Amino acid sequence: GDVAFFQRLMPGRVVTGEEEVKPFNVDWLKSVRGCSQLVLKPQTTAEVSEVLRYCHERNLAVNPQGGNTGLVGGSVPVFDEIILSTALMDRIISFDKVSGILVCQAGCVLERLNEYLEEQGFIMPLDLGAKGSCHIGGNVATNAGGLRLLRYGSLRGTVLGLEVVLADGSALDCLGSLRKDNTGYDLKQLFIGSEGTLGVITAVSILCPQKPKAVNLAFLGCQSFAKVLETFTTCRAMLGEILSAYEFMDEKCMQLVESHLKLSNPVTDSPFYVLIETSGSNSTHDEEKLNNFLEQAMASGLVTDGTVATDDKKIKVLWSLRERITEALTHDGYVYKYDLSLPVGKLYDLVTDMRARLGHSAKNVVGYGHLGDGNLHLNITAESYSHSLLDAIEPFVYEWTASCSGSISAEHGLGFKKKQFIQYSKPHEAVVLMQRLKAMLDPRGILNPYKTLPWAP
Repeated sequence: GDVAFFQRLMPGRVVTGEEEVKPFNVDWLKSVRGCSQLVLKPQTTAEVSEVLRYCHERNLAVNPQGGNTGLVGGSVPVFDEIILSTALMDRIISFDKVSGILVCQAGCVLERLNEYLEEQGFIMPLDLGAKGSCHIGGNVATNAGGLRLLRYGSLRGTVLGLEVVLADGSALDCLGSLRKDNTGYDLKQLFIGSEGTLGVITAVSILCPQKPKAVNLAFLGCQSFAKVLETFTTCRAMLGEILSAYEFMDEKCMQLVESHLKLSNPVTDSPFYVLIETSGSNSTHDEEKLNNFLEQAMASGLVTDGTVATDDKKIKVLWSLRERITEALTHDGYVYKYDLSLPVGKLYDLVTDMRARLGHSAKNVVGYGHLGDGNLHLNITAESYSHSLLDAIEPFVYEWTASCSGSISAEHGLGFKKKQFIQYSKPHEAVVLMQRLKAMLDPRGILNPYKTLPWAP
């Protein structure tokens, strides 16, 4: 049968035991669970091709899976789809030190790639809290944003080429390494952010920036969200090209990180905290710029307290206060997660409105995120899952977002959990066109079914 075919194709890399398959069926948040009985671990594009050709012929549904760190249920099966794991596709194919272009297989872990590049004087153009386990293929498939987007832009700009296997098993080699190429439609853009529904990404060509010689971090306390905004405009004007991250978190986030993870806060008693990173090529020049900015911010009352880090160890400690918020939230109970793009000026109003709306029915309502790109992470915790609490949050949160022309998913994607809300961010005509593209590229609907798009009538 089917299992025998796969075992012949990749001996020793077919997982069938219930216990062995279990971790692949559950998402990182432990909020959704599939019932797959089969995990395949190909090592080459040719093997992925064979798998999909076979599945296409026999109408077998396939769930592509990278590091399984997604937050919207896109990376685990809904029923018993075959899990196609890229875990063993972790080979670096080439790196050009002159152009900074890296070509690698889709299963390379983001942090491993960054370590490899740092030895050569480069870094990856993206950085996420999940970097220790997420795969570059999954990052591209979900168009992951993260902490460096402010400086290096989105993957839609840094990814230069992709190799993708389509639903029928045919391989599409668009693994170009050119900065400029205006010949026909830019097909790679179809697969970036398509969450495994149009094809399986098997290799990536990506443009990597040089590793900054000087990195500084400032962790500051602000007395109001208006001050957080004003600090941002001042900092953008005064730091200019060396500004690489501008993150904010509210007091509640800090309390959770302190109580659940026992991290210590160097800047106490502020309703808001801001993390500012600079990256440049001249440490004296950068420190001077940063100090001028901090003097100005303190003198004008924008910032009431703060600390600066220039050495790697302290930088890591300060970053962990921001990067580990997601982890701290999981210790606080059941988490309702929202990842929204909003006009920067209104970013925190939603948190305030949600707190007022939910009152004591929620344990905590917190807001943090990438202020520099207008991306709010709104998280609501409760002792346990409650349907009535969900009804109080949704669709209110989506209606609120739509009313100021925001996006209901800034960087996490739609996956299984958010697909039915796409109409809050996209017009009907756009959704219909997406469904037509899906039907054309995957006529049998075998690739990551029940995800990303609402069901087409």
